[in-house]
Amino acid sequence: YFHFVFFLVKLCIGMIDAGKAYNTANRQFVNGIQELAQTSAKDVVIESSLSKFAENLQEMISYHTVRKSGQKQSLSAHLRNGIAVRRDLRKFKEAKKQFDKVSEEKEAALSKNAQAPRNKQHEVEEATSILIATRKCFRHIVLDYVLQINVLQSKRRSEILKSMLSFMYAHLTFFHQGYDLFSELQPLMKQLTGQLDQLVMDSTKERKDMEMKHSTIQQKDFSNDDTKLEYNVDAENGIVMEGYLFKRASNAFKTWNRRWFSIQNNQLVYQKKFKDNPTVVVEDLRLCTVKHCEDIERRFCFEVVSPTKSCMMQADSEKLRQAWIKAVQNSIATAFRDKAEDAEKMERKSSASSGSLDSGGEVKERSLKGESALQRVMAIGGNSSCCDCGQPEPCWASINLSITLCIQCSGIHRSLGVHFSKVRSLTLDSWEPELLKLMCELGNGVINNIYEARREELGARKPQPGDPRHEVEAYIKAKYVERRFVQRLSEDEIRQKVSTSSSALNSTGLSDLQSCHCSGHRSCDGSHALLIICRSEAPEPHEESSGEDLEVFCEPKQLTPGLQLYWASFSRSMPDMAEALAHGAEVNWTNTDHDNRTPLIMAVHGGSLASCEFLLQNSASVNQQDNLGRGPLHHATLLGHTGQVCLFLKRGANQNAADVENQTPLSIAVKAANADIVTLLRLAKMNEEMRESEGLYSQSGDETYQDIFQDFSQMASNDPDKLNRY
Repeated sequence: YFHFVFFLVKLCIGMIDAGKAYNTANRQFVNGIQELAQTSAKDVVIESSLSKFAENLQEMISYHTVRKSGQKQSLSAHLRNGIAVRRDLRKFKEAKKQFDKVSEEKEAALSKNAQAPRNKQHEVEEATSILIATRKCFRHIVLDYVLQINVLQSKRRSEILKSMLSFMYAHLTFFHQGYDLFSELQPLMKQLTGQLDQLVMDSTKERKDMEMKHSTIQQKDFSNDDTKLEYNVDAENGIVMEGYLFKRASNAFKTWNRRWFSIQNNQLVYQKKFKDNPTVVVEDLRLCTVKHCEDIERRFCFEVVSPTKSCMMQADSEKLRQAWIKAVQNSIATAFRDKAEDAEKMERKSSASSGSLDSGGEVKERSLKGESALQRVMAIGGNSSCCDCGQPEPCWASINLSITLCIQCSGIHRSLGVHFSKVRSLTLDSWEPELLKLMCELGNGVINNIYEARREELGARKPQPGDPRHEVEAYIKAKYVERRFVQRLSEDEIRQKVSTSSSALNSTGLSDLQSCHCSGHRSCDGSHALLIICRSEAPEPHEESSGEDLEVFCEPKQLTPGLQLYWASFSRSMPDMAEALAHGAEVNWTNTDHDNRTPLIMAVHGGSLASCEFLLQNSASVNQQDNLGRGPLHHATLLGHTGQVCLFLKRGANQNAADVENQTPLSIAVKAANADIVTLLRLAKMNEEMRESEGLYSQSGDETYQDIFQDFSQMASNDPDKLNRY
């Protein structure tokens, strides 16, 4: 920039001293303007203006005469004003030195604050005070530094445009022959004049804003001025989280150094300087664990431990320490999931090796369980290929949707969040009997009939194996999050669905939905449908329900997806339940006409363990009560459904809750003399007391308790008749 400014000044002086060579010098001067315009290509205003000026000047050179010496000296004086920018450049350099100096002081204050021992309060307070003062000073210097940069840029533009504008106005005044050419330039010149005025106004406003920010910094409390850190396991550059930490050296002196750490590519690395190559601290996060460190002198410390070494680090505050620990923990979990293929190979190798840490029997049992789950789920229609892209032999599943997925689609499902999809491995994870039974109830074919009902109608293309990840991700979000391809139902269609669900009750020994006039029943106005439900809820196929064992409900005229889910749960129709959820049914919807019962309570009355598990996996509340104060556990106990009692206890049901009659599930089971349920409730109570006595970090429970509940789960899922003991 300064090279071309000085070059133009030199040409102008030569034009004054050598009048005879004016035209030649003028042409050179115009060429210099064109080169300056090219070097200012990033500034559209300067580049376009100078190019336009040079184009017109080139035409005028042929009939220019020597201008008056005073006019030439005026132009020279304007151009020499550009040299004044050098003073601003010196100020800029001084401001930069101040900025570098205060930056070093801030780093020193941070180090001193970090080194302050927790047991010496006066040193902590002194270090904190110095850090706050240094941060305020740093903010002031930053504002001055930014101001000098902006002033330099502003003057650079204004001096160039002022000089050239003055030069062009001089030509307009003294060369009448070029009047037509300058008339064409007048609009542009007026526009530049307005822009110069705006530059002056903006500069004044910016100076006032800086003064206001100075006063704001003076009043602000910088005691909690921590860096804002967030982790993102799906970051495009692979960096999950990064920031400054103090690292304790592994030498004998145990010195602490401030380094730039980052979590990337399943590794923990750091850099001494920005351009240095990263130093790997942890090769594979899957082999590590992270923990707080409270037994050393420094505050805010945590440790990443691997089988071969450990790394002690310190954050600037407790908030940042928690953020780093959470980021490392999530990265470890993600590393396990995203590298499932490697983990599967390692597990197969481990199962074949006699030197495994596990006993041979345990490894064999786990392998058989995985194969059994995979074989049973693959036997369902459509499950032999990925539900979303068609990749053959999928090894992952979404348990709340009951579908199978390939590894790429499983990663996308995991990014949607557990409120949309809960992902598990069919080969690596252990499968509870209830979950395995649930996976065998629906399958890819049923779910795709619901979630892709309008796909062909809308002309949407289903992804194929090998398609780019972003295309597959867009399709999956449209399918499950936006539910774009779901066929919306009218109220009449929902009514038909409810009627179909009620008709299906005949197969379970229950009466069907029928029309009636029941104006004498409760608050019914005669426009409702009447549903008669057997109180025994699960009679044997050869038994018949007497009139005394019937419970009567009136169904409201206004029908919603929530009501469809309600009766589908009762009728054990899993496809209708999945369809109702796809249509936006609230899983914890309450029926005000039926004592505020929920779909989960109705699934209990329907006697289906899989329906209960399906609702629980889709975020149904296991403790939501009806008007009588009874939750699903109460109803399962009243009906003697041992398998459902076992399921609810495993899912954290509150067994101490009492209904309006002050009855707990245990008192109900004792009164009904149901030995199995009494055993389960007492075992769950004892296990809870054991965990509380062992403290916050106790294990999940007694092994005997786990074994008994596993046995009950197996019988409830595979042989429920064994649980019908009275």
